[in-house]
Amino acid sequence: MINFYIYLAVIVCGASVLAIEILGTRVIAPFYGVSLYTWSGLISVTLAALSVGYALGGRWADRGPQLSRFCMVIAAAGVWIIVIPWLRTPVLHAAEPLGLRAAVLIAATVLFFPPLALLGMVGPYAIRLMASSLEVVGRTAGNLYAVSTVASVGAAVVTGFFLIPNIGLYALIFSIGVLLIVTALIGLALSWKNKSARVSALAFAVVDILGLRFAPEQAADPERGLVAIEQSPYAEIRVVDVNDMRFMLIDGGIHTVIDPATGYSRFPYVDVLDISKGFFEKPGKMLLIGLGGGSVVKNFVRDGWGVDAVEIDATVTKIAYDYFGLKPHDANVYEMDGRQFLITNDNIYDLIIMDAFGSSAIPFHLVTEEAFGLIRTHLAPEGVLAMNVETVGWRDPIILSLAATANRQFANVKVLPLAEPPDQLGNIILLASNRSLELKEEPPVPSYRFTAEYYRAHAWDNRFIVDTVGIQVLTDELNPTDIWAERVNFVARKDLHAKFAQSGIGW
Repeated sequence: MINFYIYLAVIVCGASVLAIEILGTRVIAPFYGVSLYTWSGLISVTLAALSVGYALGGRWADRGPQLSRFCMVIAAAGVWIIVIPWLRTPVLHAAEPLGLRAAVLIAATVLFFPPLALLGMVGPYAIRLMASSLEVVGRTAGNLYAVSTVASVGAAVVTGFFLIPNIGLYALIFSIGVLLIVTALIGLALSWKNKSARVSALAFAVVDILGLRFAPEQAADPERGLVAIEQSPYAEIRVVDVNDMRFMLIDGGIHTVIDPATGYSRFPYVDVLDISKGFFEKPGKMLLIGLGGGSVVKNFVRDGWGVDAVEIDATVTKIAYDYFGLKPHDANVYEMDGRQFLITNDNIYDLIIMDAFGSSAIPFHLVTEEAFGLIRTHLAPEGVLAMNVETVGWRDPIILSLAATANRQFANVKVLPLAEPPDQLGNIILLASNRSLELKEEPPVPSYRFTAEYYRAHAWDNRFIVDTVGIQVLTDELNPTDIWAERVNFVARKDLHAKFAQSGIGW
């Protein structure tokens, strides 16, 4: 019976390790975004914690293995996991001033190192409990690590593919914590004659009950402005109303802003994209890569354009329909990756707009020389590519390299900046084509500042051509945009956190 229980405990703990590692991105991403640093930080903390756990577990087991102690380690990990939802916000805020890389590492360490180290102790302790003689230590260790690894693989698949999108973040974190405590209680029941086991079982049972009673929830709260919150296979998505504006936040990054009363966009770059209509005598066919809330689609549909849109996340499309005024008949929406669409579809377009943006950077595989080559094959001879990019400053390394890369496939590339002054965070529209990029009519002089006409005139009047000599071209083989985007993401997040500081509904 004891051996059977130990196998059960090892399976539960092995599954919990991978589930926690995957859930870690959902805990941190709404505040810092999902970036190369987020994943690197979480993987590093996981491996470091397990290493420490292996060492401590082996040493503690050699001092006299007891089933009750084994169970207490598992229960302690469960208790820590249960309190993560309460620790999350203060830890993330405290780490923010350290900069993105350090903040991710510190937050991941505080939140996840202790339970992962405790779970790392389980393996060597289990081997010591089960190994009856030196002759079977190798077989025992191999069997335990095998079932633990298989459980980890299963947990990774089930967590990512099914549980996160359907259960929710806090509910899943809490479920893992409860499962570990229940697993520990079963073992403590087997050690019931031990007085310390009885006391420990009672204490952990009380923690479990209190956790069930007071567990925090992540749910919509329209009175506070949190209109909706969804966990998709790709990200956490929030719909937030603040100061007469409605935001779509994907992993805490702003993707759409509208006036909920009118449905019109409050994002200046959407108005500047309208400049691209001026290259054509009449409305044509447009492809949008990155649907968001559908503001770009609506702007073009109003002027008679036929629109295809590509959006990888079906939940984003649903939210655009439910909360941002997009109608199913406005566009043909293809739910797939943008590059996959370019590879598998033969449609030709007059205009392609790239507005795909992850929580911290443009997906790197959409901005390489090879990707621009695919885009070119889908453009009509007089077709135009327009791309929305967020940068810090007009001559951010990202926009310079994007211009140099686009120039490999297109004869004419122009950059239209929106930020003012020129060293601030803001959007830039990159135009690329093998036709002339001169408008037949200049944008009208605006009557007032900070209107759609003002943003268009400002961007067009300040357009410039990048001198691409010596500028790095982005390829599928070498593309450091994730690294360059760190500074942009940090500045954008700092601004976002200030915007939602009082309510906290943005994360």
